Amino acid sequence: MKGKKLVLKIIGAAFVLASTLFWISRVDGMITEELEAASECVILDDAWEVTINETVYADVLLTELRFPAVRKGDRITMQRVLPSDWELVEGALRFYVRHNAVRMYIDGSQIYEYGNDRLAAGKTLGSGYQFVKFPGEYKGKTLRIELVMAEDKVFTKLDSVRIYEWENAYRLIVTEGRLPLFCGSFLILFGLIVCGITAVALIFSTKYVRLFCISVFSLCMGLWTLSYYNIMQIFTIPLYSVSLINYLALYLAPIPLTVYIREEVENLKSRILKIFYWIFFVTEVTAVCAAILLHAFDIVHMAGILKYMQAVLMGGMLFFLVVLLMNLKFPKLENRLSVAGLLVVVVCVAYDMLGYNLGRYLGSDAFNLKGVSSCGIMIFICILFVSFYLEMTQRMMEQKERNFLIKSAYTDELTRIHNRRYCMEYMEKLKEQKNFNYTVICFDVNNLKVTNDTYGHARGDVLLKCAAEVLEQTFGEQGLVARMGGDEFVAILETAEEVRIGMLIEQFLQNVSKKNRTVKDLNMSIAYGYACGSQSSSEIEKVYQKADDNMYEKKKQMKA
Repeated sequence: MKGKKLVLKIIGAAFVLASTLFWISRVDGMITEELEAASECVILDDAWEVTINETVYADVLLTELRFPAVRKGDRITMQRVLPSDWELVEGALRFYVRHNAVRMYIDGSQIYEYGNDRLAAGKTLGSGYQFVKFPGEYKGKTLRIELVMAEDKVFTKLDSVRIYEWENAYRLIVTEGRLPLFCGSFLILFGLIVCGITAVALIFSTKYVRLFCISVFSLCMGLWTLSYYNIMQIFTIPLYSVSLINYLALYLAPIPLTVYIREEVENLKSRILKIFYWIFFVTEVTAVCAAILLHAFDIVHMAGILKYMQAVLMGGMLFFLVVLLMNLKFPKLENRLSVAGLLVVVVCVAYDMLGYNLGRYLGSDAFNLKGVSSCGIMIFICILFVSFYLEMTQRMMEQKERNFLIKSAYTDELTRIHNRRYCMEYMEKLKEQKNFNYTVICFDVNNLKVTNDTYGHARGDVLLKCAAEVLEQTFGEQGLVARMGGDEFVAILETAEEVRIGMLIEQFLQNVSKKNRTVKDLNMSIAYGYACGSQSSSEIEKVYQKADDNMYEKKKQMKA
């Protein structure tokens, strides 16, 4: 039977995986259907004269030109004669801006300008593609581009300059970045849905904090992916806003992950590790707050402190990895999954970080595969979600087992009502509260010994069960009903009103008669006696003893 269930699970998982791959390939095919046609362009990478401050580079190829990392305030002038034979109907010049102001001229006449006003005001400029309308009348004319740097050490090479059909300009961003588009959209959608659900769930229970952290981390990394790979530009969001989202999402992402890892740190019971954890957490939060304040007052922009935040990010990843590796001593599947997922993230983030810094400081294109980090993070998010599910399932099973044991400890095995232990603890609580507004009623099932001796213990058990049912039916909603042992029962009611007690006793006697008519040859008879806490204003043990004495008086009367 177990083997069949396992086979069915494997078949189901294989079907889901195959379906996912099939639809991903179909969607990818739809996106790239016209990629070849959309990619047609005029490449303007050769025959440039480039001046960097006072240094002149003549007849250069942009993709091969390398120079020392530019600094804030540096000026770059690029100039070349445009070809006279392109066949585009309505051209769009694609130019990549990297934290610099731009002016473009055709034969000395300015046709485009970006960021000079913000540069003069000390504002951030951002990075991303800029598209400039480039009609056919510019053929054969001289194009000059003037750049002014707004940040230090932003790049060491110039990007390719190309002319596309205007209608294909933004479409190409989607087709070229389809992997980051898919990963980023998934992360944002997952983050928004789970964040909304867990935010409500947290009102009722804190056990969803870790799932909330996963959703916030997913949301941050989704926003970072779409902004870093320029996907957000298809919504015509300004470059400086896209860059702000990029840096904010990247800087904030480690914080929910640090909160998530806290439980693993607590499990290790290491004082040094806990101290290091809190130092790191405070450092993270302080660094993010400082970055936001410095950027808000235009003292140092977020792009200027990227290398420091990258160090914090990688330090956090390594710390998380160490904590998860130490948690492997606990034989749990979710621990192994978390380690595997974080290893994937560390490798992918290191790949993108290495590629970014090599390109920024050395002009290298060695690591230019798009979407590596977002893929790794998406895998990690899925693993975290699965780990959380496994952990919650295990906790629910343990809680269910604990509740069962607690219930068994406080439940009478035969009658399934509360037992003597539960009743004594309940009485102790009333004693601590010094609440005298209660009534204790003691019961004794008559003729139980005669029934056991004459008809057997099975018949006696039926008699006890029927007595418990009547008591629970009559007094269950008014307070506590418990079996004290043998043929003795007790009810502790949350009222001391004589009229109310009289009505309940009357109802009890009617229910006994009804049960005798319902169950063949039952002949059940129950003696009772009660005492109110408000009458004696003494300890509940004495009230209980008085009720018990009254019950025995009643029992004598019934026998007589």
